[in-house]
Amino acid sequence: MASGFGKIVVGTYVEIKRSDGRIHQAMVTSMNEDNESVTVEWIENGDTKGKEIDLESIFALNPDVAPDEEIAPSPETPPPPTPTSVKVNKIAKNRRTIAPTKNETPSKDNRAIPTRARPPQSQQPEPAPPPPVQQPTQLQTQQQQQNARRKSNCVKEVEKLQEKRERRRLQQQELREKRAQEVDTTIPNYEIMYMIRDFRASLDYRPLTTADVIEEHRICVCVRKRPLNKKELTMKDLDVITIPSKDVVMVHEPKQKVDLTRYLENQTFRFDYAFDDCTSNEMVYRFTARPLVETIFERGMATCFAYGQTGSGKTHTMGGDFSGKNQDCSKGIYALAARDVFLMLKKPNYKKLELQVYATFFEIYSGKVFDLLNRKAKLRVLEDGKQQVQVVGLQEKEVKCTEDVLKLIEVGNSCRTSGQTSANAHSSRSHAVFQIILRRKGKMHGKFSLIDLAGNERGADTSSADRQTRLEGAEINKSLLALKECIRALGRNKPHTPFRASKLTQVLRDSFIGENSRTCMIATISPGMTSCENTLNTLRYANRVKEFGISPSDIPFSQGGQGGRPDNSPTNTFEFDDFAATSPSRVKELTVDPNQVMEGGRPNIHAVNQLDILDEEWLSISPQRDDLKLLCEQNEEEVSPQLFTFHEAVSQLVEMEEQVLEDHRAVFQESIRWLEDEKVLLEMTEEVDYDVESYATQLEQILEQKIDILTELRDKVKSFRSALQEEEQASKQINPKRPRAL
Repeated sequence: MASGFGKIVVGTYVEIKRSDGRIHQAMVTSMNEDNESVTVEWIENGDTKGKEIDLESIFALNPDVAPDEEIAPSPETPPPPTPTSVKVNKIAKNRRTIAPTKNETPSKDNRAIPTRARPPQSQQPEPAPPPPVQQPTQLQTQQQQQNARRKSNCVKEVEKLQEKRERRRLQQQELREKRAQEVDTTIPNYEIMYMIRDFRASLDYRPLTTADVIEEHRICVCVRKRPLNKKELTMKDLDVITIPSKDVVMVHEPKQKVDLTRYLENQTFRFDYAFDDCTSNEMVYRFTARPLVETIFERGMATCFAYGQTGSGKTHTMGGDFSGKNQDCSKGIYALAARDVFLMLKKPNYKKLELQVYATFFEIYSGKVFDLLNRKAKLRVLEDGKQQVQVVGLQEKEVKCTEDVLKLIEVGNSCRTSGQTSANAHSSRSHAVFQIILRRKGKMHGKFSLIDLAGNERGADTSSADRQTRLEGAEINKSLLALKECIRALGRNKPHTPFRASKLTQVLRDSFIGENSRTCMIATISPGMTSCENTLNTLRYANRVKEFGISPSDIPFSQGGQGGRPDNSPTNTFEFDDFAATSPSRVKELTVDPNQVMEGGRPNIHAVNQLDILDEEWLSISPQRDDLKLLCEQNEEEVSPQLFTFHEAVSQLVEMEEQVLEDHRAVFQESIRWLEDEKVLLEMTEEVDYDVESYATQLEQILEQKIDILTELRDKVKSFRSALQEEEQASKQINPKRPRAL
């Protein structure tokens, strides 16, 4: 069998010719002696294919594997004539066995067609000419051999490509097998985990350090990432946030193609500072709030906000470390700022000013203000004749040292409104405002406001079935939008700041005006994949407070990693510059026309509001409504017409509630006076000769006064009930937020 098949053995690679004329390599998998053929297999488009080929075709394309053990007959004894009825493949076999060997002299016919470059041999006697029927077949075979040699360069290239492809497939298979051994099958998203790991391997990390320069900013926006918490570690959530440098944050958002292939969409943001999950509160304070302390000694106003999703670390950053439900207030920004204030007071240039330090601590919940240092007493926010906002009844406590401040923080935190959510068992549902006030001879010298904002995801609860949850979410939503626009107005020196649009910005009005006002925002984000949507919302909000450009050069890829970025992790860089001053086509200049405001016309935001029965007096003269309208127009991509109507209804509802409560208190006080007057009348009737006409006249006057006042109160209560129904109707018509055009 071996002699008939020449040098062909199982596993040998031979060239084959396909039915469409292509020539490529295939591996011999079996040899069929009965029909003198071989079975070959090859890989095409990832599939294994095979076919059976006779030996003639194999030897024609592969002369190097042809059998050469047989010796051709001598010239003196020519071979007998072959019958014409012999099969072609049998002729081919006989023909290949009579090919001249190395030591033989080729015949004239063979010399006529050069086959190999060999030195000429000595002349031998000419053999008898072969039978005429054999000559054309032999010429045809040699022609095929020559054609095969002409294609050898192309075949070599194909062979190299095939080898590279096979080598690459083997490497991928080995990598898959290695990963399969390393994979923890209990991790639900291990594919995403490996994509993120491969992408991070291409980065050159340059995190923020204490050696970095602290830059001066009028508005500073930074981001802080917290570590995975116990709940996320238990459920084996993935960390999808990467902070490769001191000012860049990357979010690896998992996506899925139409064919169910999973991939990463890497969104990149740039801020003034970016703090990773290893950063301490002291480090965050050093770059954010600490530069603002000196501002209040220079007769300025400083403000520091912590903004983010519930459970992302806002209260931890502002108030201090938590150990269970107990909080170590000495490690929060509140206490660190107070410590530096008392240190600054000891400096010679400030010591001579004889400044006194006071502190206030209050919260804003559902548009109402409560004093956390006075048993959570409800406060009123009013504007005086000089258009200065005053929080009536707010208690200021004088503090002499940092320990006094810590005691006030503990008292306030124990009273703060909180509730349980899916993200945090002790979730803040209100904005907490802690203020450090410097006074000189009773007059304000400077003020530092530190605000722990409510969770931003609560602003989406405007369509809840529970009214209290709706009002809470509406107020948070409105206050966060107003806060963003007030900070933007401060940074751009706009002539008008819409501070009346929410109670939060109204209370902090003096922090957004004046040339000596500085603000810092710390956006806290959760690293888990389950919080990816809320994290992106937080980053987009922070990015729009102060627009930052981002370019591919801001991403610190390691050497050799820039060109070899993982294919499964395309980097899509977004710039949320919808309101950039350099894009006039995308920015709508907003102005408030006083004449138009006084006309009492309804706002037109691409749709007609469904509720036409709102209080016309409130619609026409309320400065709060003017700022609310301006606020919604500046955020048309985020506030639908129906949501604007809902905010109008809620704002009117809150104002009417305050008015009804005030009138009710007045009626109650008046009722006490009525009781005293009626008591005098009844005592008069106990006399023997009392004046009946006088009694009847006075009683009638009291009753008429009661009827007038109670009727007026009843009408206001009816209007208030109508406003409640309008609010509920408006909440049912809210459409989902329209997607932002990128």
